[in-house]
Amino acid sequence: MAEPFKTFINPEVVTRAAGHLARHDPGFDGDAFCAAVVPHLAALELKARAMCVADALERHLAADFEDAAAHLERALRPLNAPPGTGGLDGWFLWGAGEFVARRGMAQPVRALSCLREMTQRFTAEFAIRPLIAQHPALVFDTLRQWVHDDSEHVRRLVSEGTRPRLPWGLQLRGLIADPSPSLPLLAALQDDTSAYVRRSVANHLNDIAKDHPVVVAAWLERHLPDASPHRRALLRHASRTLVKQGYPPVLTLWGRAEPLHGTATLALAPSHIALGDDVALTITLRSQAGEPQALTVDYVVHHVKANGQTSAKVFKGWETRLDAGQSLTLRKRHPVRPITTRRYHAGEHRVVVQVNGKAVAESAFHLTVGSPAAPG
Repeated sequence: MAEPFKTFINPEVVTRAAGHLARHDPGFDGDAFCAAVVPHLAALELKARAMCVADALERHLAADFEDAAAHLERALRPLNAPPGTGGLDGWFLWGAGEFVARRGMAQPVRALSCLREMTQRFTAEFAIRPLIAQHPALVFDTLRQWVHDDSEHVRRLVSEGTRPRLPWGLQLRGLIADPSPSLPLLAALQDDTSAYVRRSVANHLNDIAKDHPVVVAAWLERHLPDASPHRRALLRHASRTLVKQGYPPVLTLWGRAEPLHGTATLALAPSHIALGDDVALTITLRSQAGEPQALTVDYVVHHVKANGQTSAKVFKGWETRLDAGQSLTLRKRHPVRPITTRRYHAGEHRVVVQVNGKAVAESAFHLTVGSPAAPG
C-alpha cells in the first residue's frame, strides 16, 4: 500500500530542514524548531503538518521579514544540485511558503521575490494565493512579467497559482466570479515549450469551465482552429468536464455533437461486489449508420449516499471511431476502493454509459460495505 500523503512531511524531513536553516544562520535554534514541530506530526494530516511548520517558522525565524526571507533563500537547494540534496526543497517548502504569505503580506514585492525562488524547488501555488486576494493588481503585474521567465516552474506558477479552484488551495472568489484577469496569462502560456506548463493551463481552463462554460467554449472556438498538436491536446484536456457533462457547444467544436446512430448495451460483472473489489464494464456499440461516427464514450456511476439518494460521478472512457455497420466492444475495470475524497455506502449503484454526452445504456451492481459480497 502506498504511504499516506501526510508522510511527505515527516520528522526526518523537518530535522533535515532545520539543519539547512541552522547552517545558514547560526542564530536559528534548530533543536527548538524541531521540538515545536516533530511531536505534533503524528496527529496531523498533510496540510495541517505544513501549517505546523509555518507556525514554528514564525516563532523561530527573524522577526524582520527581509531578514527571514533572505535566510530562507540562502537555505534553499542550489538549482544545479539534485533534488533532495544540499538545501531546502520538496514538501517542507509548503510550510515555508505559508510563512512567506503570512509574514510578507505587508511587503508583497519582497514576498513575491522569495516565492519565485521557492517555486523552483517545490511550488508556491498555495502561498501566492493570499497575496493575489490581498494585492491583485501588484501580483498580476508581476505575473505578466513571469510568463516570460526562463524557469518553467515560475511560468507554471503563473497559471497554477491563479487557478480559481485549486485543490488544497485558498479559493480565489474574485476569479471564480470573473476569470478575465487570468485569460491573457493563459493565452501567453498555452503554447509554452514545457508540457508541465501547458498541463497547468489546461487544468486552469477546466476550473473556469465549472463556473463559466461559455467562456471556455468561446476560448475553444477562438484557439482550436489550426491548433498545433500540443495546443490541441491542451484544449482537449481543458474540455474534459464540459465533454463529460455533454455541453453541446463544446461537443460541437470537437465534432461530437451527433448522437450515436445505432445501439448500445452495457454488461457489469459481477453483479454483487464488496468494497475493495472491481466491477468489469463491457460496452458493445453497433452502428446503424452509413458512415463513420466519431464517439466520446464515458460512463457515470451513481454512488449511493448515506441518506439513500445517489450522487453522479462521470468517469473518462474512450475516444473512438465506429465505422459504418461495425460492432465495437469496449472493456474497463472500475475499482470500488476506499479513497479520501469519497465515502462508499452499501446499495445499488447504477452505471450509465453516455456517448457524445447522451445516455445510451445502463445497468447496476450491488455494493456491500463491511461484509462479504453476495455471489455474482
